Amino acid sequence: MSVDSSFKNAAAKEVINYTEALKKGYKLVKTHGLLTTNYIKEIQKRLEQNKPNFRKIPGTVLKNNEGEIVYTPPQSYDEIVDLMSNLDKYINDSEFQNIDPLIKMPIIHYQFESIHPFYDGNGRTGRILMYCILFNKDFLIFLFYI
Repeated sequence: MSVDSSFKNAAAKEVINYTEALKKGYKLVKTHGLLTTNYIKEIQKRLEQNKPNFRKIPGTVLKNNEGEIVYTPPQSYDEIVDLMSNLDKYINDSEFQNIDPLIKMPIIHYQFESIHPFYDGNGRTGRILMYCILFNKDFLIFLFYI
């Protein structure tokens, strides 16, 4: 079953892209048993319909209601690459930290969101990654016909 791509408004297009990116993530983890940085880029590519690259410009800082900076994501490309490499190891190497996937999943999601590696779509990609972790560990069954 495929998603009807005849819808032309922005919201429908967003839903279609999200669904297709989720399918892409499912196929990747079920085929390879891993969720690597390159696979994350493939998910991002399908989601954003562009060639995914890690940010090479500073990320947006988060401010509280008083305008005070409360979080600054990694600002340099090299730091983002290093942190994503570390996240790749954390996701895939059980020797790195062998804990229950239901505990590890939100840690991975938080880490990904904190790195904020892409120019856009980090939140959506991060949510898809949580599903992919559950798919990979057979904690969740994909209900779409792929």
